[in-house]
Amino acid sequence: MSDTAAPAPMGRFERLLTLWVALAMVVGLAIGSVAPGLVTAIAATEVASINLVVAVLIWAMVYPMMVNVDFGAVAGVARQPRGLLVTLVVNWLIKPFTMAFLAVLFFEHIFAAWIAPEDAAQYIAGLILLGAAPCTAMVFVWSQLTRGDATYTLVQVSVNDLIMVVAFAPIVALLLGVTEITVPWDTLVLATVLYVVLPLLAGLLTRRALGSEAAIAAFTARIKPLSMLGLIATVAILFGLQGETLLSRPGVIVLIAVPILIQSYGIFALAYGAAWLLKVPHRIAAPCAMIGTSNFFELAVAVAISLFGLNSGAALATVVGVLVEVPVMLSLVAFANRTRARFPETGA
Repeated sequence: MSDTAAPAPMGRFERLLTLWVALAMVVGLAIGSVAPGLVTAIAATEVASINLVVAVLIWAMVYPMMVNVDFGAVAGVARQPRGLLVTLVVNWLIKPFTMAFLAVLFFEHIFAAWIAPEDAAQYIAGLILLGAAPCTAMVFVWSQLTRGDATYTLVQVSVNDLIMVVAFAPIVALLLGVTEITVPWDTLVLATVLYVVLPLLAGLLTRRALGSEAAIAAFTARIKPLSMLGLIATVAILFGLQGETLLSRPGVIVLIAVPILIQSYGIFALAYGAAWLLKVPHRIAAPCAMIGTSNFFELAVAVAISLFGLNSGAALATVVGVLVEVPVMLSLVAFANRTRARFPETGA
């Protein structure tokens, strides 16, 4: 399969996403201390468990990446099935369950002495939401940085998004139920429709209206900053509401990061190793491992807020996932590039 035009390279703003998220956390804490009424007023703009302000910000995050999804590319699945097989098995049969296992292991056992049970349940819920949402947008960046096959990456993302429409809510509900966390099914389904189904449809309609790939690329380049700005504003709001908890227990961010780091490197090793054993070419192997390792954190943040509230521990856990993702993924990009010669150039 030949490469198509790759997305624009990762800009300085994206490379420093962890820094911007950290700064947004600080700004949010400051606003929460100086103007607590502001974040409280934002939290009060809620209809049917959906915060209207955050819904707008989440759409600003999700819509630009959905425009990149081309379901016409799904027809190319049969041309290189092994890479897609690795992606689907890891993303939907392994990753959500290992994340749930690690979350329970750490917050109900290893960290039990430092975390109250009610807080532990919230952090577990947030981590489950992260684990059940494979990457949709940033994987195009990771693919390009590893000289991945742009067309095949698009196929993998498109197939994953189709599966996400039907599988995300049931998997989340199953894992939250197993961990004895009450699942408001109506809110979960509503959030999935609002933040997955409708943005996908909007992206599809936008692609059809724009017509050519050049027009689509120009449009997504113009609206791309909205995604990062939406994320940063959401993080600031979350930390404004979480300020009192975080200032009294700053170490909780480190505790939440531990299972996320173990999950990320473990899932990458599993997917990358499986691709190597199956003799998948590197241009496909690297992106297929990146999809499973990276998270659709925008969706995880949105659903955590919808299910548990803006000032919940679950929302906090998903934001910590954003904080650690970029440096982790850049380290894995470097590793993948160093090990390119161990993979075949063709085949799969």
